[in-house]
Amino acid sequence: MVKTLLKLEELGALLLAVYLFSTLDLSWWWFIGLFFVPDIGMLGYLVSPKVGAWCYNMFHLKSLGVALYLIGILLDFEYLQLAGIILFAHAAFDRILGYGLKYERGFKFTHLGEIGN
Repeated sequence: MVKTLLKLEELGALLLAVYLFSTLDLSWWWFIGLFFVPDIGMLGYLVSPKVGAWCYNMFHLKSLGVALYLIGILLDFEYLQLAGIILFAHAAFDRILGYGLKYERGFKFTHLGEIGN
């Protein structure tokens, strides 16, 4: 029951991001093309699990997405708003799939539980 509620909450966050993107004066190709860019944080795992977890988590913090979006509004800078929306949307999407923020023990250890269990 709780897992279902968490997934529904993340679906709501993803839909909010889609709505916020629709308010920008940008083609939908921007959203589609940039949606998986936050996964670049996985490259940190090439260094070590500790660096990998830190990099991955930085690129998957919904609060960072919110901050970038709000700063973009304050500065009237649409591309900063876009960056925030993409981070927020991607993080919500990952959490729907069960990919949470990572622990330093390894990629499969997340705040949502172990991936694959």
